[in-house]
Formats: sequence, structure tokens, C-alpha cells
Amino acid sequence: MKNALRLFAALLWIHPALAEPFLPADDTQVLEHTSIARQNPDDARLMALRTRLTQQPKDAATAATLARLYVQRARTQSDPRYLGYTQAVLAPWSNAAQPPAEIQLLRAIAAQSLHDFDAALRDLDIILRRQPQNAQAWLTRATVYQARGELPAARADCAQLAHFASALIADTCTATVDSLSGHAARSYARVAAWRARLDERTLAPWLDGLLAEFAQRTGNNDAAVEKHYRDALAVTPDDAYLLAAFADFLLDHERAREAAGLLQDKTRADGLLLRYVLAKQQLRAPDAQQLLTALTARFVEARARGTALHVREEAILTLKLLGDAPRALTLAQQNWQAQREPADARILLEAALAAHQPQGAAEALRWMEQTQIEDPVLHALAVRLKETTV
Repeated sequence: MKNALRLFAALLWIHPALAEPFLPADDTQVLEHTSIARQNPDDARLMALRTRLTQQPKDAATAATLARLYVQRARTQSDPRYLGYTQAVLAPWSNAAQPPAEIQLLRAIAAQSLHDFDAALRDLDIILRRQPQNAQAWLTRATVYQARGELPAARADCAQLAHFASALIADTCTATVDSLSGHAARSYARVAAWRARLDERTLAPWLDGLLAEFAQRTGNNDAAVEKHYRDALAVTPDDAYLLAAFADFLLDHERAREAAGLLQDKTRADGLLLRYVLAKQQLRAPDAQQLLTALTARFVEARARGTALHVREEAILTLKLLGDAPRALTLAQQNWQAQREPADARILLEAALAAHQPQGAAEALRWMEQTQIEDPVLHALAVRLKETTV
């Protein structure tokens, strides 16, 4: 799965009452994300903001509102093109060392989403010196640190949220980091307690998504994992993050037909098309090869556009669909240098095993030992890799 803290970084926008009001809000702020494809509730607002910004390109308030809409669409649709639109909106301040605080925060969030973690941290460090009570900045920086596998730094930033955000946000941030550090069951219990007390429609899917992830990490309650995913998707059926995570769960449990049914009309996002093709391949469907050709073309086009963000997914494609283990290992190693989360470790271990190069995953094995992460799949792969070196 992707970085779980990203869910909560977005949550502060969706539910501003959970944080101190350091991010300006106006009548155009998005309060709840819904499916663009089904309802298009924000298109008129978006067009109006574009028109206004064309007339006044340095209007920081309008630029911030439009950029936030683009970032939200990039996340819900898993479409990096919206991040490019975000950067275009923020371009008038691209060379400013100290632009307006929200512009700088959005610039950091766009950089984080584009996996330019160094640039994100530079901006976030400045913001937190300027506004040490900015809950969104603390949470976003924790997100970056977690993505880089720097869990002590992420935990320290989560602790700061106890002063500036709601108890829900602060506690869940810490629980997410703890779930990667050998305490998945404890993290599940903490977030489950919040979920039992809160039934607010906007918050429930985020909590259920986290609970599904934590339950998977403990490895002993598949029924709970599935229930959490289904409950979350019942409220947000088009959320690309949740769809990908649930599809991965189904594929891991050899339920390819269900995975294909889940994704059959939701393949606009490259990551979802990847999982759809994996399901079709497992089913030996007659259109599997045609879909694979289309998927491969998407990754080629993404690299040509300079938006090849999903190196992990490209490594999965290369290993599991194209059967090129050495190339997949190279891609997985490249991805590992940028971000270090369980899914990144998994493809690196799988590729090293398939390529008969166990030393190629040495960094991921060290990370597992350092973090003491609980993950049945990772530990099974680690055992197999170690057996090949004996």
C-alpha cells in the first residue's frame, strides 16, 4: 500500500475542524472528496478559478484554492497530471525563497506527491520555522519521513501534532508509524477505538483504510481486513488508494475474479489498470495480452512526459507481467532509493528472489531488521532469500 499518512495529510483539508485553522479557507474550499467521474461537483468551481487566475496569475488566495483542488484530484484519481497542473498554478512563486505560507505548503505537498522529497523537506522546514503551530506542515513532513523509511523522525513529527491538531489526528499519526515498528496489533487497537466512537461519513473510510492495513500487517484476521476495505469503499467507491489496496489483498488470496470485477470500470489510473491486468492474467482471460499492451504503453508514455512516478508499479509490471526479473530488480532498487515502505520492500525482495540475486535486496532486509516490521509476506520472502544464500 501507499503511505498511510497521506490519507491523514489530506484529511486535515477535508475536515478542517481536526486541526488548528492555520490554512486559510474560503467559500470555494472542498469539504468532501467525491468521484469526479460520477458527479463532477467541482468542475464549475474549477473553471471559475482558472478564469480568475488567468486574469490575476499572482493572486495567492485563488492560486492556493485551485492548487488544493488539483492536489485532491491527483490523490483520488491517482493521476500525476494534476500535480503538473498544481505546479503550473504555483509557478509565479517557484523561485521565491519565502512565498506566502500556504503557497509554500502546497509547493511542498506537490513535491512530496511527485517523490521529490528533498525539495518537500526544504519547504516544510521553512514553513515550520515560520509557523511552528501549522498542523498540516507537521503531518506532511511526517508523511515524507515515513515514505523515506525514517521512522524516528516521522514519530517525532507526529508527537508535535498533539499540541496543534485533534487527538484523533495526533494519535492516528503515531499509530501509523508504530504499525511499521513492530506494534501493528497495538496500533490496530488504538485506531479501532477511534473508529468505534466516530461514525462521521467523511472520517470513516480513512479510519477503515488504516485498520485494514494494520490488520494485514498482523497477518491473522483476513475477515477483518476485508470488512474494513468493503466498509471504506461503500462510502468512497472510487478512491484509487483503497481500490488498489483491496485489489492487492484479493490477488494475494487468489481471488482474481473478484479483483477483476472490482476494477473493470476503474482502470483510468495506471495502478488500477496494472492490478486489473494481473487479475486477467491469473484468469487466463483472452483479452489479457491486449490489456498488457495498453498498460505497457502507458508507462512508456509516462516516461516520455517526464511523469514516471510509479517506479514501484513499473517494477511489478516488469516482473510479474513481462517476466524480466533482472530489469525488475533494477527498477525496484531505483525505487528503493526514493521511498522505503512495505510495498517497496516487497517488490525488491520478490525481484531479487526471481533474479537469483539475493544481495540485490540487502538494503530492504536491513530495513526490516532495523524497523522490526511485522508483515507475514515480507518475512516469508526474507526467509526464502536467506535460504538461497546458504
